[in-house]
Amino acid sequence: MHVSNLRGWLIGLALVAAAPAWAQPGAGAVAAPAPAQAAPALEHQKYVLPNGLEVILAPDPRVPLVAVNVWYHVGSGCEVPGKTGFAHLFEHMLFQGSKNVGEDRHFDILKNIGADGVNGTTNPDRTNYFEVVPSNQLETALWLESDRMSHLLELVTQKSLDNQIEVVRNERRQRYDNVPYGKARFALYEAMYPEGHPYRYLTIGRHEDLAGASLEDVKNFWRTWYVPANATLTIVGDYDPATIRASIARWFGSLPTAQKPALVQVPAPAPRAARIEVEDGFAKLRQITWAFHSPANFGAGDAELDILANALGASGTGRLYKTLVHERQLAQSVSVFQNGSQFSGMFVVTVTAQTGADLAAIEQVVTAALAQARTTPLTDAELRRAVTQVEARMIYGLESLMGRANLLQAYNHYLGSPDRLGADLARYRDATADGIRATAASVIDLERAVVIVTTPGGGK
Repeated sequence: MHVSNLRGWLIGLALVAAAPAWAQPGAGAVAAPAPAQAAPALEHQKYVLPNGLEVILAPDPRVPLVAVNVWYHVGSGCEVPGKTGFAHLFEHMLFQGSKNVGEDRHFDILKNIGADGVNGTTNPDRTNYFEVVPSNQLETALWLESDRMSHLLELVTQKSLDNQIEVVRNERRQRYDNVPYGKARFALYEAMYPEGHPYRYLTIGRHEDLAGASLEDVKNFWRTWYVPANATLTIVGDYDPATIRASIARWFGSLPTAQKPALVQVPAPAPRAARIEVEDGFAKLRQITWAFHSPANFGAGDAELDILANALGASGTGRLYKTLVHERQLAQSVSVFQNGSQFSGMFVVTVTAQTGADLAAIEQVVTAALAQARTTPLTDAELRRAVTQVEARMIYGLESLMGRANLLQAYNHYLGSPDRLGADLARYRDATADGIRATAASVIDLERAVVIVTTPGGGK
C-alpha cells in the first residue's frame, strides 16, 4: 500500500471516445485546433442501497476482466491533532483480515483467483481499495470487500495493530525520513499550515501519534468512517448488467445502516512569508522550493494554475525549464505543479540546482518568471500546448478499467456526479490567457511566499 499523490487518480483513465485531432500526441508542435467536438461520455449507472452505500456501474465486455474499486470518503484531511496518520494506518489494517476471510488471507485469495493490481491508497481526501479480477471471479471480489466493510473488527487485535503501526512507521522512514529532500517536504507543510490544520503533518502522520494509537482509537475510527453510507463501490468491466444488482444486494444489502459522518470544512490559512534553511544528509544537490496557497481541487482557478504550471515547468518547453536547465544550465531539474485537495491547494515551484550553480541567479530567474505570470498573459502557443497535453493525458489515459473506475469515483467524490469528464475538459478548453494571468495575480504573492532551501550535509 502507498500514500498516493493528490492527482494520482487523473493519470490513468478508460478510453470511451477519440480525442480531438488537435490533441494527438506529437513532437511539441502546436497544430491548429479542429472544430469543437462533443466531449466523451463515461457511460454508467449510479444508485444507492437502503443502507446508504453508493454504487456506480460501468459495464464493458471487451475484455474478460472486472475492476472493483471502493472509496471510503475519509483521508488525512479528516484527522484531528494527536491522531495523525490514522487514515493511512487504517488502509493497512483492512488487509489484515476479516471475520469470514480469515487472518492475513486477503492477498492470497486474490492471487489464487488470478487478480491483478491489488492495493490501497490514502490521500488527504479519501482512502480507496481495489483489484482487477477475471470476470468469473467477480463474486469473490465482492465477498472480500463486503466482509472487510462489515466484519473487520472481529479480527482486529492489539497484535495486528502493533504490527501495522510498525509497518507504517517503517514506511515513513523509507519514503519520508531517510530520503533526499524529505526534510524539506516536512518543513514546507509545517510552514504552510499552522498547528491544528489537518494538512500540516502529511498523510503518513507523525511517529508519536502512530505509536500512541490504541485499539479503541482504531475501532472508533472504523465505526465512524467505514460505514456503508460513507463508501462508494464502483465496478467497471465484463459482467452481466441484468444480474449485477442482485449480487451487490446479496453481499452489501444486509450491512447495517449508519449515518454518514459530517465533513468539517477547514479553510486555507492566511498566507504568511517564511524562508527556511534545511540541512539534509541524504541530499547531494541544493534545492529551492517556492509555495503559495491555491484553490481546492476543481475549485475556481484550479485548472488555470494547472495550465500555468505546464507553461512554466513542462520538460523541454516550460519557461523555467528552458531557461534554467537548457539555456543557462543552472538547474538539473524543474518541477511546477498545482496540488489541489478537497479543502484548498498549494502551487509549488521546485528547482534542483546543478553543482556549483549560483543560487541567487536561480532565485532571480524564478521570481522574475512568477512576477511576469502575474502581469503578462501566456502566449497563444503556450496556452494551446498546455491544454493539448492535459487533454491528451486525460483521454489517452482512459485505457485501463481501473483508471476509469478511479475517474468515476473522483468525479463522484469531488463533484457529486460520476460523469463529469466533459465538464472537466471544458475547464481547460475554456481557459483564457487573461484568466490565467488573473488567477496567478491572486495566488502568487511573492511577498508572502514560503521558500524552503535545502543544502547537502548534516549527517551520513
